[in-house]
Amino acid sequence: MSRQSRSARRPPPQTRDSLGAVRIIGGDFRGRKLPVILADGLRPTSDRVRETLFNWLQFEIAGARCLDAFAGSGALGLEALSRGAREVVFIDALPQVQQQLQQNLQRLQIGVERATVHCTNSLKWVQNPAPQAFDILFLDPPFHKNLMVETLDALFANGWLSEQSLLYLEQEKSLSWPTLPAGWVCLKEKSTPQVRYGLFAKAE
Repeated sequence: MSRQSRSARRPPPQTRDSLGAVRIIGGDFRGRKLPVILADGLRPTSDRVRETLFNWLQFEIAGARCLDAFAGSGALGLEALSRGAREVVFIDALPQVQQQLQQNLQRLQIGVERATVHCTNSLKWVQNPAPQAFDILFLDPPFHKNLMVETLDALFANGWLSEQSLLYLEQEKSLSWPTLPAGWVCLKEKSTPQVRYGLFAKAE
């Protein structure tokens, strides 16, 4: 066999932004697998964590306006849309991630009236005044970059949360929860070997 023939049979080397897949767990698109970019630092929220989170949100998600900051794979926002969220805004700084999210929304036939994707830095985006608060905010910034506290400060300072909003945080297991404004409490929390995640709200 020639060298050329052997080479032709070899799979191409993986690129920096290889494709993986994320599976929607529940709702209208239950069981659908969607391609996602496996870019450096992108860490899709696991099936186990998403299932727990959306069990917590089962009575809150229908009709909600949601923000998926540092969206990455978009797993949280896509799951929210599948389960009846009225609108999801996705934010991610990587153009290739934005393109993949747009393609996945097209696959699910979700129009711009229900989902928009902004290719920009999530922290900078929430430093602008909010035209309207979101009902549910998913905040899962890249690990080991110290983005959580500064992003939370901007969200609260600029009106992205109301007193009725729900806030989901996902971070390194080893870290304590950030200090939130007075009255905000952790409703539920769990952890995996690597991740600590919780749902927060303003106490009534």
